[in-house]
Amino acid sequence: MPPRPDHEGAAPTPVRILVVDDHPIWRDAAARSLDEAGYQIVGTAGNGAQAVRIAVATRPDVVLLDLNLPDMSGAEVTRRLLTELAGVRVLMLSASGERQDVLDAVTAGASGYLLKSAEVAELVDAVRSTAAGHAVFTPSLAGLVLGEYRRLAQSGQEPAPKSPAELPTLTERETEILRLVATGLTYPQIAARLTLSPRTVQNHVQNTLSKLQLHNKAQLVRYALEKGVDLGY
Repeated sequence: MPPRPDHEGAAPTPVRILVVDDHPIWRDAAARSLDEAGYQIVGTAGNGAQAVRIAVATRPDVVLLDLNLPDMSGAEVTRRLLTELAGVRVLMLSASGERQDVLDAVTAGASGYLLKSAEVAELVDAVRSTAAGHAVFTPSLAGLVLGEYRRLAQSGQEPAPKSPAELPTLTERETEILRLVATGLTYPQIAARLTLSPRTVQNHVQNTLSKLQLHNKAQLVRYALEKGVDLGY
């Protein structure tokens, strides 16, 4: 059962999930799969307004949120959830891998973006990673977002992004690890690529979070994308 931290000395409690999708069959299937994986389903919703009401009442750890809802966009729902609930994490689900859809979700504050074509095991792992504060963001989708920022910068709609060398206070190693975190690699994957231990990678990430005054890997990914860190695409 996927636990979340509780008060010291108390038994861990299951991660609490709210599932939001306007298609009842998909919504019920996702909720059932997560329940069978050991998560606590605190509710389901079929539109954005209902999702916000239920989230405020139940205070889930993770909201599994459809991008396209009948009353408002997933990006707007994400903004409202983050305003109402400190610490809630949003994992966006969509059939679309279009650049603007991904960009809208990330800039609204979503911790991750998963395509609906994902297998059940991928969904379960994505929710687990999101609950742990990680960014669930595949390299291909990270490339889409970075490409959009570059396009806006070239068209004059956005200031030109900073190069990694211009990022303040970060060492060369921290910037290198920042790039790899932003592409969606795990600590062990980064450690293998750089010939470091996972603990060393984790320490570098924590130092980077502290320097940038960020709180988790999801915010670190958004920082990298917003600053135009070169992910190698």
